[in-house]
Amino acid sequence: MMLATTEPTARREIVVDSGSVPADPSTRSAAPRAPVLREGPRERALVEGVGALGDAELATVLLGTGCAGRPAALVAAGLIERFGGLAGLARLGPAAIADHPGVGLAKALRFAAAIELGRRVACRAAEPRAPVRTSAEVAAFFAPRLGALDHEEMWVLALDGRNHLRGARRVAQGGLHGCAVAARDIVRAALADAASAIVLVHNHPSGDPTPSVEDVAMTRAVAEAAAVVGVPLVDHVVVVASGRYASLLDLGVLEPA
Repeated sequence: MMLATTEPTARREIVVDSGSVPADPSTRSAAPRAPVLREGPRERALVEGVGALGDAELATVLLGTGCAGRPAALVAAGLIERFGGLAGLARLGPAAIADHPGVGLAKALRFAAAIELGRRVACRAAEPRAPVRTSAEVAAFFAPRLGALDHEEMWVLALDGRNHLRGARRVAQGGLHGCAVAARDIVRAALADAASAIVLVHNHPSGDPTPSVEDVAMTRAVAEAAAVVGVPLVDHVVVVASGRYASLLDLGVLEPA
């Protein structure tokens, strides 16, 4: 409701980036101001990736918040400096980290967990990898992971020259009765992992591992495309929840590499 006044109302000007416009009440809501975004470590991580952050910025993300008079970035920088960097932090337990002003036990446990995850990744990457020798080994690994899904997924296993696993990538996800994938997508994944050979794995939610006509046709198309770039397709294994599987190599669709 507008109140009447006996004096003329002065027209005010609202300054915006593109100039000035009269403050007409009927048009105020037509030009909302763009929100001002603060670029902090979390925003940078979303845009540039976590790897673009420095040590103190990563610590800031882990902290989440600081304390009265000390923002998270300041607390994180002090923590890194006090204990001699990441190597020093990695030698400490949660209680010692919690002793730093602005951290506390809950945040210290976050740090300790992150450090332990990094340590486990490094240790497991250094473990000797068992070679993939048979379709049964492939099925034993993937049946518990894919067999119970209610949709199909296609995975590419990248092998090195000694049949050790270099990487595993999901290249397609579909519905109950199939998933569409192009041979070029599979070859691209193989090249990205510098594979010497590849194995395809997918699941049948129906519980029957018998390859369909489409499975056979796709396998042959991938084998031809992979051979062109010198990365042979050595097997295509279909798994189901019961543990049964079908190997297109064993069925004679693929020739031994």
